[in-house]
Amino acid sequence: MVARVVIAAPGSGHGKTTIAAGLMAALRAAGHRVSGHKVGPDFIDPSYHALATGRPARNLDPFLQGEDRLKPLLRHGSEGADLAVIEGVMGLFDGALGTEGYASTAHVARLLEAPVVLVVDASAASRSVAATVLGFANYDPRVRLAGVILNKLGSQRHEDEIVTALEATGVPLLGALRRNENVHAPSRHLGLVPAAERAADSQRVLPELASWVAGGVDLEAVVRVARAAPPLTGPKWTPPGEFSGPRTVVAAAAGPAFTFRYTENVELLASYGVDVVDVDPLRDEQLPDGCAGLYFGGGFPEVHAAELSANKPLLTAVADAAGRGMPVSAECAGLLYLCRELDGVPMAGVVDATAVMTKRGKLGYRTAVSLADNVLAVAGQRVTGHEFHRTELTPAAGPAPAWGWERTVDGFASASLHASYLHVHWAGYPELAERFAARVRAFAPVASRG
Repeated sequence: MVARVVIAAPGSGHGKTTIAAGLMAALRAAGHRVSGHKVGPDFIDPSYHALATGRPARNLDPFLQGEDRLKPLLRHGSEGADLAVIEGVMGLFDGALGTEGYASTAHVARLLEAPVVLVVDASAASRSVAATVLGFANYDPRVRLAGVILNKLGSQRHEDEIVTALEATGVPLLGALRRNENVHAPSRHLGLVPAAERAADSQRVLPELASWVAGGVDLEAVVRVARAAPPLTGPKWTPPGEFSGPRTVVAAAAGPAFTFRYTENVELLASYGVDVVDVDPLRDEQLPDGCAGLYFGGGFPEVHAAELSANKPLLTAVADAAGRGMPVSAECAGLLYLCRELDGVPMAGVVDATAVMTKRGKLGYRTAVSLADNVLAVAGQRVTGHEFHRTELTPAAGPAPAWGWERTVDGFASASLHASYLHVHWAGYPELAERFAARVRAFAPVASRG
């Protein structure tokens, strides 16, 4: 039995992340073992979930992982917890455009048979909030709206007016929260600032956030809602590898500049005999002992470009390793780090390309095809992934493109290199992790010889 509840909202900006993270922290403080999950490909919100729960960040996305994997992934991610809190994405019924709500919060709630609690920003309305709640309760009878939490209330009179109006909807009121600027998370061009970039501030604010939610939300009522979800059937997701030979090491970019990484990708590599060791490209000057591969995920290198460029020893170590044929898998920020320049400052120069920040972002799901055999995929391999950046790349030369989609080619690929803007959740494609791990293990004897 996995007790579970989805925290949703009518749209973005209602306070889902703040309340979801605060709820996780408050429930944990009350003695519950809580696992946090995020609907969609978001990396930033889960960083706050991990901080609040003390457990790894997890994502649930039918487009990236497949509908049939959501229950197994939830069972895997919530193992050892007694309650799963699942934060939605955008508005409750907002999914991939043109798909009638595919990969929406409502879609995921239906697949997981999970009750939904709606967070509503009430700062600019009073009785109209009840009409909003009633509409969401009746829009899709397959989605169970089990309660509402009011956010950003201005006064007791304001709250009383909405509470009276809500009585006619039949939707239980589970919480009412006043405005609190002390628990606000700062934003930037791709959303909130990741927790790792404001670690000290996040640790300081977390107890206040938990206290704020606990003071305005009926925690036991939320627990009762979660426990009312039916038992999950079917198997638990387990990384398929059972490698028993000598293990080897991959260096993974981490720290404030590299915070985008799917937890299951690391677990898959471990199952294939590859241990991930974090390296902070802002501060660490060398790769770990025994390193036989590089796994550079996403993040915000553009914010830290000058500091990354100033760490010449690690840039040189990465370039030398790649030049020796060390297997490299890089996504988005990792791709930018491997370029010759980022916003005019030198980077590793593994790929002969320059990157610059732009005013327009590229964000969306992609269905991509591998254009050639490479360290991660074979030619013709189809994957679903997502793009999430605001940079433009100008290649001068280099290996063949990694992926193609919608008359677009992306990234660079060779027998030892995969570097692209595309983020892929390997739980949907474990063969990618297996292929990369096999190349890393094969390179390990070379690495040991220096």
